[in-house]
Amino acid sequence: MQASTHCPAILIAAPASGQGKTTVACALARLHTRQGRKVRVFKCGPDFLDPYWLALASGSPVHQLDLWMTGEADCAQRLHEAALEADLIIVEGVMGLFDGQPSAADLAQRFGLGVLAVIDASAMAGTFGALAWGLQHYREGLRFAGVLANRVASTGHAAILQESLREPGQWLGALKRNEALTLPERHLGLVMDHELGDAVQRLDAAADALALTRLGQLTEADLQAWAVTFEACAAPAQQFPAAALQGRTIAVARDAAFCFLYAANLDCLQAMGARLVYFSPLADGALPLCDALWLPGGYPELHVKVLGTNLAMKAAIAAHVQAGKPVWAECGGMMALFDEIIHVDGSHHLMWGVLPGSVSMQKRLAALGPQQLAVAGGLLRGHTFHYSTCATLLPAASRTQAAPGRALRGEGEALYVSGSVKASYFHAWFASSPAAAARLFLKDGND
Repeated sequence: MQASTHCPAILIAAPASGQGKTTVACALARLHTRQGRKVRVFKCGPDFLDPYWLALASGSPVHQLDLWMTGEADCAQRLHEAALEADLIIVEGVMGLFDGQPSAADLAQRFGLGVLAVIDASAMAGTFGALAWGLQHYREGLRFAGVLANRVASTGHAAILQESLREPGQWLGALKRNEALTLPERHLGLVMDHELGDAVQRLDAAADALALTRLGQLTEADLQAWAVTFEACAAPAQQFPAAALQGRTIAVARDAAFCFLYAANLDCLQAMGARLVYFSPLADGALPLCDALWLPGGYPELHVKVLGTNLAMKAAIAAHVQAGKPVWAECGGMMALFDEIIHVDGSHHLMWGVLPGSVSMQKRLAALGPQQLAVAGGLLRGHTFHYSTCATLLPAASRTQAAPGRALRGEGEALYVSGSVKASYFHAWFASSPAAAARLFLKDGND
């Protein structure tokens, strides 16, 4: 591996969530991919949904970068490896530029990424310039690449916004307000790309609109002005015990109800020797032949009727558990294992009945933030993000702790253990402790 390599790289950020940075990141990736460039995209922070759209736009896998959850060494290694093959690296930020510990700004500063700010200008005029100035100068030493106005009403409106900038050279153009360019959302984030029949057309429309802006008309020299030197990681990222899961087959639920999967988690299991097979609890009537089962998060609450009436799958999962085979269920996967899910309208829906108790959906966010969980074999880093609560007589075998420097509101997420089942609202980043991740899929945690 080369010690260092250069590649144009940009972090797309915003003053807050909901400004349109995912749409712009997708549009930029799609535009340059269509022009024949190899584009690699990353997502800052824990996020399962944006990467689906970013991967569709770029045609390449999308991994997460987080200075705490994935670790600085992991970030450095992934960026360096991407720079070896890419013509352009795009990193989509998380929330507002300076939000969170660590923030997108922290990541940009650590790796020298230029920051492109996307600002929803639909309800502002001269204040646009003040906001752009603040984002650029709030932190000393942050590399700023420019600003793009989003959801602009007219050409005249765009002119007012451009004139408000103290540094005219920071203007990268304006995207007009257009619902066709908006990626649809629901309570946990963006709607999945494969749920829409026109996902590619939406990306192409966004890329076409971006092509009319200065950002969409950058020359090769402009791109090279974004170039960053990415060093090979001096301190290697977490090492994978290569034989930890050798000979083990893990069945992974993957469909519209269970779709919160980090590509890097799949890579981690395979690096430890696991063979992965996929199945759909919505469509299939049996589990693949397997030694262990992984039920990731997703949207079981949107598919309660199908999940509850697929009695063949319910019986197959019960038989797997009765055979003493390991199950790791996180968030939505855990929700489906309980007796029932109760919707916000009070309706009750029977689920798989592997764990005693019920899950109640609510309109407000129940938990959010980076957390860590001590399990056999080590300490797993990850996060929690859910709109439901569970009521069960099962005791918590342990609970998550807040990430260093953060505080929990109330108790940490419970880890429930029932026979061969381990379940929690906690979403784990397996590479933070591969040995611990491996033991989630082994009988008694050690065979």
